[in-house]
Amino acid sequence: MPRFQFFLRFIPAVWLLALMGGCAQRVTPNSTASLGSPSAVAQVPVAQGAVEPFAEGIKYATSAANLAQTARSPAQWDEVSKQWLQAIYWMQSVPPTNPRRAFAQKKVAEYMRYLIYAQQQATVSSRLNYPTFNSDILDEQLGLYLSYIEAMGRPDILIVGSSRAVQGVDPRILRQALGSRGLSGLRVFNFGIHGATAQVVRFQLQELLGPEHLPRMILWADGVRAFNSGRFDRTYNEIVQSPGYQRLGSGVRPQLSSETPPQEAIASDSPGEYQVQPMSFHPFSDSRGVKDLSSKVLGQDSAGNRMPLCTDSLQCLTGSGDRTSSRIATGVRRLSALGLAIDAYGFLPVATRFNPSRYYRQRSRVEGRYDGDYANFQVGSIQGAALQSVAAFARSRQIPLVIVNLPVTDDYLDATRSAREVEFRQYMRRLSAQAFLWRDLSTVRGLNRNDYFEDPSHLNQFGAAAVARSLAADPNIPWPRGR
Repeated sequence: MPRFQFFLRFIPAVWLLALMGGCAQRVTPNSTASLGSPSAVAQVPVAQGAVEPFAEGIKYATSAANLAQTARSPAQWDEVSKQWLQAIYWMQSVPPTNPRRAFAQKKVAEYMRYLIYAQQQATVSSRLNYPTFNSDILDEQLGLYLSYIEAMGRPDILIVGSSRAVQGVDPRILRQALGSRGLSGLRVFNFGIHGATAQVVRFQLQELLGPEHLPRMILWADGVRAFNSGRFDRTYNEIVQSPGYQRLGSGVRPQLSSETPPQEAIASDSPGEYQVQPMSFHPFSDSRGVKDLSSKVLGQDSAGNRMPLCTDSLQCLTGSGDRTSSRIATGVRRLSALGLAIDAYGFLPVATRFNPSRYYRQRSRVEGRYDGDYANFQVGSIQGAALQSVAAFARSRQIPLVIVNLPVTDDYLDATRSAREVEFRQYMRRLSAQAFLWRDLSTVRGLNRNDYFEDPSHLNQFGAAAVARSLAADPNIPWPRGR
């Protein structure tokens, strides 16, 4: 299977619809539309006058639901995906003047959720074939990263860090901004892990990834919490107790199965990369933010109530019951909302804008002296040793290491947190003299505005874009040369 085709499995469903054109295409019944791997290609029939699109949509959706009852292998889930693509195509083909149009549009959104689930089943979980690291996000990001390398080659710039990195640095914007400076063709991937500390980053770079997976440059974006040795490092401790860690200790690293010989690596300036622009609507992110919509995907409404389920696929697909088949609904409920929302380059785009008055009507304000992330605050020690290990590791392999202190809101920086921030900055400046390049964006004017954040300390997609542009404009960062 060509590598770029395998990688396309990770393109969000809404991009697949964009590739289909959103309208009837005049092709022969035996022709195909290239939407992924050959086994995942959907045949798009001609919309003839005698064919009723709504009925065709129901037919393919029923077929998809029935196939999903017994699907186990990647090939079987590919077939389920093909049927959902057909169902989406036909429902989207219901004319605007047709009385069934509004209902059909709702079905399009519903079928897209099932399509994403089928794609998930056919990719990471079935192809990584490796025990869990006790972290769903680490498992998913690892599978995606290995697939990215198979499709595009090793990244020039690898972003690491905690949740603040996952949604705090947009790889696309960074790549585009560097391109505008003449550094074109750079590959950028965000391998951030929720809950990651310095110990987790050391594990990622020095144990989990092999030499063939390492980038030309490491961009470590985070903040003071990831380097506090006084707090209990739950994420790292869960990883070292995981079945995946035990397997890793035996000398076997995770890898994806591949039908493409290693020597057939694609060109670095692959025309497939970054050619499809994201649509303005993201299936898991609107003005209410990713959390509200992802709760619907997981089988809950915005109030936290379970959405009704059904056991008869035809009944719910035709609308003669407002429920879904048990097999599909169970799978949808179990989906990782974060895993679905993360894009093909490891980035989590969040549209929610932080509004303090609204935010604290729904959540309690936690002062820094009661914040567990700042408990027994101590720089150096365990996390400091991990930091210095990463710096020495990068230096030994001549990989530039840039550590970025991401901004937070003024609302977040009370007296306790501000004092810790000052202590942290002083510590990092001392270490950076010889070990790495330190960039402190917490003091950059304009990056701490509330509308750049999802909550007091996590950037949203607008802040992530601003951070990427700010970094790209820094003349002192030794960016890799363009390809």
